[in-house]
Amino acid sequence: MDLIGCMRTFARVAEHRSFTAAAERLGVSRGMATRYVAQLEDHLGARLLNRTTRRVSLTEAGTAYLERCTQILADLEEAEELASSQLADPRGTLRVTCALAFGVRYVAPQLGGYMQQHPRVVVDLSFNDRTVDIVEEGYDLAVRIGTLASSSLSARRLASTRMIVCAAPAYWQERGKPAAPEDLARHDALHYVYSSTSDEWRFVDASGAARNVRIRHRLRANNGEALLRAASSGLGVVQLPAFMVHESIARGELEPALDDYCAPELGVYAVYPARRLLAAKVRTFIDFMAASLRNPPWDHTTLPSATTRERR
Repeated sequence: MDLIGCMRTFARVAEHRSFTAAAERLGVSRGMATRYVAQLEDHLGARLLNRTTRRVSLTEAGTAYLERCTQILADLEEAEELASSQLADPRGTLRVTCALAFGVRYVAPQLGGYMQQHPRVVVDLSFNDRTVDIVEEGYDLAVRIGTLASSSLSARRLASTRMIVCAAPAYWQERGKPAAPEDLARHDALHYVYSSTSDEWRFVDASGAARNVRIRHRLRANNGEALLRAASSGLGVVQLPAFMVHESIARGELEPALDDYCAPELGVYAVYPARRLLAAKVRTFIDFMAASLRNPPWDHTTLPSATTRERR
């Protein structure tokens, strides 16, 4: 029995929820993929997958086994890379996940330069605004924006970005600009549902005191790009990272407010499974992104709140 081959096949079937797709990915027949998984289940004495004519899903035992199986396969790949000197020669498929707005603006445009430098690396880039379990779902790394929760993952800070409150100039003319955070309660808010602050927007005043405001949302969305477009059209007030709004502010489509109050600063991180030896494809990609974000473009756009923030 080829235990490693069986594990690789099971992991691919679990990833694609399909024997056919897994077989195509592995370059084997569907019948062979089915036999490999059956052999693994016989070896373990447990059913790992539920099979119907329409779909494949993990059993409870399969879910638990997949997590360990994914780690074992990753460790094996790392050992193979070390043995064949691939730690110095990036190669293979690099699976990256990141939020849509940041990924489209600042990750995807860098891929050409990275892949030109490392022609033996194939990049599989996935956009998702939810927090992805990179170990369970088989990603090499994630680019995340925010405050990182405590976890077993490793992380490297690539940049930082401020949160900015803004709206279309026409909206401010009609409704009036807020003089203090509490004034936002009277405005139509456009709220990001994946925010860690629920229905509150957070600020700090000049004395360092917290000024948290419960907002009245007119629109809730799970994608920042949708909120940016809604704000630009005059639908309401939005609080988004500088990396998203700086171009719209520079063009006059949005106008910031509450210049005398600091909104939270967020980190931009590369997050990856903790390992003693980091595969070259992961290490070089993180280094490349860190270099590309050393002087991020959103720091060079004139934002009224930047001067106030530097004085504090």
